[in-house]
Amino acid sequence: MEGSGSVSINNNNNRHSNFKIASTDDDLSNILLSIKSSKAPAVINYGASWCRVCSQILPAFSRLSNKFPKLSFVYADIDECPETTQHIRYTPTFQFFRDGERVDEMYGAGEERLRDRLWLHS
Repeated sequence: MEGSGSVSINNNNNRHSNFKIASTDDDLSNILLSIKSSKAPAVINYGASWCRVCSQILPAFSRLSNKFPKLSFVYADIDECPETTQHIRYTPTFQFFRDGERVDEMYGAGEERLRDRLWLHS
C-alpha cells in the first residue's frame, strides 16, 4: 500500500489483518481512539517518507506483524498526519500500548531490537 508520500508498504504479506496505515489526521485519531477503547496491545510506527532509516525498518515492521498476530500494528507518516503527530520529535518512533495506555517508546531502528520489544509487549 502507498500513502501520498514516497514510502511504500507491501501489506500483501500480512496474513492477520492486524496492520493499518493512518494516512490522515482523522485516520490516526480514530485508530488511537480504537486502541484506547479496545485495550488490546498495539504498536504505532511514526515515520516519514524522507527518513532513510524509516524506509529501512518499515518492511521489517510489516513482516513482524505476522509474527505477533495479537498486536495491532499501525504506520503513521508524520507529514500525512501533522496535527496528531506534532509530539513526535524523532523518526522512527515506536509507541507501545497496553490496556489503552502508552507503556513504552522506542526511538530509531534495528529489527532485532524491535522484535525484542514486540515480544515484550505481546
